Amino acid sequence: MEYFLVLPVVCVSLLLVFGGLFASRFLAPHRPNKIKNDTYECGEKTIGTAWVQFNVGYYLFALIFLVFDVEAAFLFPWAVVLRDVGIIGLLEVIIFISVLLVGLAYAWRKGALKWV
Repeated sequence: MEYFLVLPVVCVSLLLVFGGLFASRFLAPHRPNKIKNDTYECGEKTIGTAWVQFNVGYYLFALIFLVFDVEAAFLFPWAVVLRDVGIIGLLEVIIFISVLLVGLAYAWRKGALKWV
């Protein structure tokens, strides 16, 4: 019975999203030309095509950064409740950090942290 209350909220949210898209499509001015459709990079003229292959090392570096960034986000709430979770919580976070350090050592050994 509680799920019937969710249905009007979903309908209103869909109406707002699609209504906004519909209104912006028909009310906003649309005058494309060659200059507006041209690609640009920070106000500079582009050199070459937009389809440039990047080294996969950049992506690996970014993913490793993301893993450790998320780790920091998980450690903040743990630090707040450290006294409540006791020694079991401390052991669990030590295991958590150990797994991440093993992953870091593996990435380091494979050369994923070398900036190209």
